[in-house]
Amino acid sequence: MPMNIVICAKEVLDPDAVDNYALAGKLEVEADGKTLVRKSIPRLMNAYDEQAIECALRLRDAGADCKIHVVSLGTAPTKILQHSVAMGADEVAMIPVDTASVDGHATASLLAAFIKSIGGADLVLCGRQASDVDQGVVPSMIAEMLGMPVVTVAREVELIDGPALRVTRVTPDGDEIVEVGCPAVVTISNELGDPRYPTGIRTVKAQRVKPRQVSPDELGVDEGGKPRWTMTRQSVEQITGSCEFIDGDSAAAKARALVERLRADGVIE
Repeated sequence: MPMNIVICAKEVLDPDAVDNYALAGKLEVEADGKTLVRKSIPRLMNAYDEQAIECALRLRDAGADCKIHVVSLGTAPTKILQHSVAMGADEVAMIPVDTASVDGHATASLLAAFIKSIGGADLVLCGRQASDVDQGVVPSMIAEMLGMPVVTVAREVELIDGPALRVTRVTPDGDEIVEVGCPAVVTISNELGDPRYPTGIRTVKAQRVKPRQVSPDELGVDEGGKPRWTMTRQSVEQITGSCEFIDGDSAAAKARALVERLRADGVIE
């Protein structure tokens, strides 16, 4: 039987756009005091999750007989799921919930229940963290709920006999290579490299795909799947930026002026 690979993907606000709005002083919080004004900020797939899909596709390219599922929580994650299909995913599904109303524990409960509902997974791949909340707690919670080992911040994953995986982890002291038996949860870091860009034909075909919807009730998530914490307030600090051009008749003159300015400001001695 082909191995089941499940990727958990999240739709987030474009982090570059958020930064640009913040620098321009245009990033605002809604009247509820909890959520950002999103009407003019693009939404896309969390970059680490896109690299998790790329990791699964590389396993397939290397000869693994697998079926790749991508699942996402949200009220309208259709575009990122269609993008997953364009990249090469076999099945996509969405769990329609308001992501602002669920915490990491509730998110993990729903994702773990979904994985159980499709007969389990031999490998669960997640991005190392989401670019909006930067917590990185969901993958470990999923592993705990499914009784699987978890390997974090991977830059390479290889399928070996067993079935098992050889995972190269990124650490402050250099690469660390570990082996883990399947089923397992692995989180993918940006060191994996750029994900592939879908072809035009695959992108057009993917736009016709409608993700399967699976409600929390269908998954049988009970009281244990409710949030353990709730956000009460979010604020945006005022950020000011400035840019000064150094004048000079030549590159050498500009360099001297820059060094003098840095010394005057105490940046260098």
